[in-house]
Amino acid sequence: MQLQRLSLTQFRNFARLDVKVPEGAVLIVGRNAQGKTSLLEAIYYLATLDSFHAETDRQLINFIEARKPLAVARLQATYHRGMQQHQMEVRIIREQTRNGVDRSRKEVLLDGAKKKAGEVAGQFQAVLFLPQMLQIVEGTPRHRRRYLDSALTQVQSGYGEQLGEYENILSQRNALLKQLSENGGDRNQLDFWDERISHRAAQLLHARFQAVQELDALAGRLHHELTRGAEVLRLNYQPSYDPIPTPAKQRTLIQEPTDRSRVDEGKLESGFLKALEATRGEDVARGSTSIGPHRDELRFLSNGVDLGSYGSRGQVRTTLLTLKLAELDWMQARSGFRPVLLLDEVLAELDQLRRADLLGRLGDKQQVLLTTTDFNLFTPEFLARAKRWEIEEGRLKSGDPIPPASQAPFP
Repeated sequence: MQLQRLSLTQFRNFARLDVKVPEGAVLIVGRNAQGKTSLLEAIYYLATLDSFHAETDRQLINFIEARKPLAVARLQATYHRGMQQHQMEVRIIREQTRNGVDRSRKEVLLDGAKKKAGEVAGQFQAVLFLPQMLQIVEGTPRHRRRYLDSALTQVQSGYGEQLGEYENILSQRNALLKQLSENGGDRNQLDFWDERISHRAAQLLHARFQAVQELDALAGRLHHELTRGAEVLRLNYQPSYDPIPTPAKQRTLIQEPTDRSRVDEGKLESGFLKALEATRGEDVARGSTSIGPHRDELRFLSNGVDLGSYGSRGQVRTTLLTLKLAELDWMQARSGFRPVLLLDEVLAELDQLRRADLLGRLGDKQQVLLTTTDFNLFTPEFLARAKRWEIEEGRLKSGDPIPPASQAPFP
């Protein structure tokens, strides 16, 4: 995967940007709040059609442009996927209805043809590291589910559409549950929605179980190397409906992750449907669905200890870095293409040995864009081969030589 050209119009603090993207490493430098992270966010948005950093698409529109009754942010990219060149364009549109209500939508074009977002997500692939993504390890379960769904959307055809359909069915089922809770009625009305949601839930669970098992193997090896053999990292998926439940007498404070990747979709679907029937009374009383992919959890264990609860800042950051490097290898194994790597201030809290380890892993063939405010964090060898982009107030200057590492932080 090779990003060749990027064009942004009214995206975040970029009023206009049009730049050729070189191969290999690009070091993006500048003071804080100049647009470095927004540039990485734009590239990642082209891969997932979702922003990890923003709650809604309308937040991505430049704040001056957003004052207009009709506001449009546009992202355009030319990239190589294998031997084929493609063009992608995404338009984020905020407009007012006749009643004065704001609404937002997006239009997606691939090679000039309009497509559904679910058809295009993952056509261009990228892996993103942001400091805010520490929430994947230490934040709420929603952050971890969102991370897993975003990764799967890029490599598994149809996953994004399956997730969207599951969420729509879940909304309908919850509306009926609330109605039954407040007004009573025939609970057999749930049969229709239970069958539909079980089918979609089985698809999502099957994909997640396989992904976690594969990422667990890759992350375990990488983390062992990054920590010089001091830590063993495991990914522990905890489904609200478990097709392989752990007997109560086997439960311990330190849990060994269970491999559920071999459970087929048919068994997942029938088992989930039975579980819904068993929890129907509870669901009616609550007015919401108590089990399903929307309630699942993913935990990260180091030497058996839950890092989300007990990990140090350094452990959490190293774990996130491990996860992103594993994601890079995993996506390449799944799709056959090496994703573009996007790293935002990744070296800031790593010690010197781990910085050298990371930079050494970024080979000449890996297209990687890194942001920084301090050149001293990088090895002379890396600085010698990296291109430099300088960003100031949403404007980009490129082509300047990299200064030697002895020159202190970017002014």
